[in-house]
Amino acid sequence: MFELLKSYFWLTFCVVMWGSNFVFGKILMQYFSPSIVTMLRLLMIVLFLISLSFFYRSNQKIAFKKDLVLLLLLGIIGVFLNQWSFFAGLETADPTTAALILATTPIVTGFLAAIFLKEKITLRMVFGSLVAMIGIFYVVTNGSLASVQIDKGLIWIVVTMVTFALMIIMTRYLGQRIDPFTITLYSNVIGFLISLPFAVFVDKPTRISTDVSAWALLIGTAIVVHGIATLIWNNHIRNVDASKASILSNLEPFVAMVVGLILLAKPVTGIELLGSFFIVAGVLLSTFKKNRRIRRTIVS
Repeated sequence: MFELLKSYFWLTFCVVMWGSNFVFGKILMQYFSPSIVTMLRLLMIVLFLISLSFFYRSNQKIAFKKDLVLLLLLGIIGVFLNQWSFFAGLETADPTTAALILATTPIVTGFLAAIFLKEKITLRMVFGSLVAMIGIFYVVTNGSLASVQIDKGLIWIVVTMVTFALMIIMTRYLGQRIDPFTITLYSNVIGFLISLPFAVFVDKPTRISTDVSAWALLIGTAIVVHGIATLIWNNHIRNVDASKASILSNLEPFVAMVVGLILLAKPVTGIELLGSFFIVAGVLLSTFKKNRRIRRTIVS
């Protein structure tokens, strides 16, 4: 019983870290341009993984050329594009709205798995998707079609959600032959290398802060949110039912709301709460019967 409670405590800690990341990302956008913060965070993650590799010995070799191609795509799409679009979106998008949109990732993953992994699309998935879309409509439009405004940041957040879903599919496929740490290390190294020219040429003007606290936030969130929290999650997820763990992960939008209220003084609206209810309900409807354990990896 104690071990189970300890696992729930640490899993909740991970959800709090991931939900807070939306607000932390919004703060970082005040000090760094998207390509710069993407490159720097990937650098921190790569250094963290390389330091872990001294303790995690893997003699596994990548035997198939197709796997090399998939690792390259994973590094470009699932790591670099996912990270860059996240920060580019948070330049203008509201962090709570971004968290709610990304909460629909399990639904998109289910449909992509049907296309690429030949998994079955159920009526429950379709119905859950419709319920979640109602929630997104309420949040994005503030409950009224008259207030519809296509925010460029929200478009990039949708790209983040799709690339994260693709990352899960590619990781699941590669995981049949390659261990998770090797996949994570290689894909992040590729993502970091791809980010270097973008950091130099894409952002005009380039913003790099000299504020020590901004750098501390960047380094700390890179290591804690994408490194340590992921390792804790993957370690304790084994002790908890997958369906119950998925319910915990759906708390991220609510964490983003609370942290946004505390750090950004952003009030929580009734529309956001209503939208959150529909989105979380839709995700649970879509994924509950599958009882599938979709583990987060550091490539997110």
